[in-house]
Amino acid sequence: MLSIIDIIEDTTVDGPGFRTAIYAAGCPNACPGCHNPESWDIKKGKQVPTEHILEKVLADDFANVTFSGGDPMFQPEGFTELARAIKEKSRKNIWCYTGYTFERLLNNPKQAELLNYIDVLVDGKFKQTLRDESLLFRGSSNQRLIDVKASLKAKKVVCVELNYGL
Repeated sequence: MLSIIDIIEDTTVDGPGFRTAIYAAGCPNACPGCHNPESWDIKKGKQVPTEHILEKVLADDFANVTFSGGDPMFQPEGFTELARAIKEKSRKNIWCYTGYTFERLLNNPKQAELLNYIDVLVDGKFKQTLRDESLLFRGSSNQRLIDVKASLKAKKVVCVELNYGL
């Protein structure tokens, strides 16, 4: 069971290509200028069974998946269950947005477990003073696009380089 604000199908703003975005309720960061402050309170979400979310994700053969919020890392056990099932039943890639840094997530066993199923992590709090609208898939220049599998293997952050000819 996850506390969810919304599930948006066929979005193109939360990662490359068409994606099913799952917006988690609950975020401890309360970043000034956040584009989704209504998601901070976990009680404002609906309790949704993981199986129901999985059905929505798998129903679209073409869309990959994005966990956003709020902060999915605020509910790591439920999102780990969902991510594991997505990986077992499909070849979809999973992006995850979080206000935590990759390094901090590694120090929390429950959050670190979720990383094993994430392909790209967009990490770091949104900082209004570093806002940059020219960045792809993130709001401020301190946020990184991290290749999680390569980073876990290298034991250091390996960033994804996106080049869409923009």
